[in-house]
Amino acid sequence: MAVVRDLRVLLRFQGFRRLLAVRLLSQGADGVYQVALAAYVVFSPEKQTSAASIASAMAVLLLPYSLVGPFAGVLLDRWRRRQVFLYGNLVRALMASATAVLMVSHVPDWLFYVSALCVTAVNRFVLSGLSAALPRVVDDERLVVANSLSPTAGTLAATLGGGLAFVVRLVVADSDAAVVLLGAALYLCAALASLRISRELLGPDRALVRPGLTAALSGTARDLRAGVRHLAGEPRREAAWALASMTLMRFCYGALLVMLLMLCRYAFSDTTDDGLALLGLALGISGAGFFVAALVTPWATRRLGGPGRWIVVCAGTAAVLEPALGLPFATVPMLTASFVLGLTTQGAKISTDTLVQSAVDDEFRGRVFSVYDVLFNVAFVGAAGVAALMLPPDGRSAVLVVTVALVYGAVAATMARFTHR
Repeated sequence: MAVVRDLRVLLRFQGFRRLLAVRLLSQGADGVYQVALAAYVVFSPEKQTSAASIASAMAVLLLPYSLVGPFAGVLLDRWRRRQVFLYGNLVRALMASATAVLMVSHVPDWLFYVSALCVTAVNRFVLSGLSAALPRVVDDERLVVANSLSPTAGTLAATLGGGLAFVVRLVVADSDAAVVLLGAALYLCAALASLRISRELLGPDRALVRPGLTAALSGTARDLRAGVRHLAGEPRREAAWALASMTLMRFCYGALLVMLLMLCRYAFSDTTDDGLALLGLALGISGAGFFVAALVTPWATRRLGGPGRWIVVCAGTAAVLEPALGLPFATVPMLTASFVLGLTTQGAKISTDTLVQSAVDDEFRGRVFSVYDVLFNVAFVGAAGVAALMLPPDGRSAVLVVTVALVYGAVAATMARFTHR
């Protein structure tokens, strides 16, 4: 199989193997932690969850650290990325442990959200750093394949981490705090794994490293403007369009995720445990779609003539199949839709990552990927807000399903027009 052969080739690169280990452990911990938060906020029996409360939780957790994103980009272009992985995961292990303590201490909700916010804020540095460091450990010829396998492997690790969290929550210990402590242990393992990477390997180049925090932050606005201008330049125009398309597809995914949460909580199950198990199954099926995307994206981009055209196919497929599978509001079609959206979303993301990484110079990658993350988070929170306005108490909304399909269709049409031109 081609993907197995490609993976064997990539694993010959020692730097890639070690960076991949950090990614797998780090994103696996993310999956555990995020499922624990979802179970605590959405599926606690004593909580009467609504779409508005889910949107509020997403806003609290995502919007504030969107402000961290630009600073993360500047610092990633100035600080050694290996050190970001080391200290970032150590901080997350500590704060995740604090979150577990707060869960069992009956403290005000705002204090819990502050602790969770600290974990997710540091996440911006780690994920942006992983994307920015990838071209430092593989050659240009294998960058597309690395972008197919590495981020997708991280997403699968997050999915497996989420599955492990479901098992611990439903079978081993009926405690969200215990699940969060498992995530903290995985964050600690990710920090230890980063020590196997040379401090200099992941960049940026020594001439660009400026350890002074004040000097780094004072030039944030100027550096971000330079990064945006760099991305908007004529040789990188396709990457900019792909980034805009992926942001809109992230909006669609966020709106459908809120709907799925509400359906699993109220429409498709009678108890919170059944709803949580069904959500775990849906996320696992979506993870299978991520895996298939990693298999077919390198082949599809070669066959179609470039990553941009594969984005068109992914968005167009979602535009057609999402309403066909979503409008019945039945369990089996919705689970099938989870697979389709996992495949199309991850396929488009792999293509977007490849276009951005190939087009952006190394000294700008950190800040560009941080802007990428900010757009993702704002789109996700905006989608949750729109879903909160549209969704009824049980989560069934034909208007939302059709609206999302129209957005997917607009993305496909716009990107097709650009790639054709």
